[in-house]
Amino acid sequence: MKRSIEEHAERFSAAAAEYDEQQDSEEYGACASMVIEAANPGPEETVLDLGTGTGAIALALASDAGRVLGRDISEGMLAEARGKAEEAGHENVAFGEGRFREPNVDDPIDVVVSNFAMHHLADEEKREAIQVIADLEPRRFVLGDVMLSAAIPDGEEAYSPEVDDPATVGVLVEALTDAGFTVADATLVSDQYGVLVAER
Repeated sequence: MKRSIEEHAERFSAAAAEYDEQQDSEEYGACASMVIEAANPGPEETVLDLGTGTGAIALALASDAGRVLGRDISEGMLAEARGKAEEAGHENVAFGEGRFREPNVDDPIDVVVSNFAMHHLADEEKREAIQVIADLEPRRFVLGDVMLSAAIPDGEEAYSPEVDDPATVGVLVEALTDAGFTVADATLVSDQYGVLVAER
């Protein structure tokens, strides 16, 4: 049985201080860079970063966007993100509690991004989350994540099967299409990681 949202929040809060140093794989870095590049917000646009963690993606987009909202379930992660935003002097970034199916936003959203967070949801929960994102009516949604493009033999997973529940690329593309998005680009970094760019 996968962990509850509360259990995930506790796990990430406990790891928040060291989290950035642990994300040093080449594939993770490639996905993060592609998400930042594909988001491409305009100076008047608002970006929503779901599963913002310590704010790496949100803060990277702050100089180009009008406003960036980071949402996460972990208070420890949010505290790290707020500290980094203050240190960098970004006044157009706000971090707060929120989740995929309850993002806790009132502002109109132009671009939604998420990097390495949605894979914690079961496939049906991912579909619900993508529909919630679609209901925000962004022009673009960029998803970097663990996504499987081939069968992965037991023991060769680049993720943690006991806490992670990645979908296949096909499941994600179908969910995006069903929610009214058009998948404009799909880049596979490996058979376990990729970035999808969806537009409306």
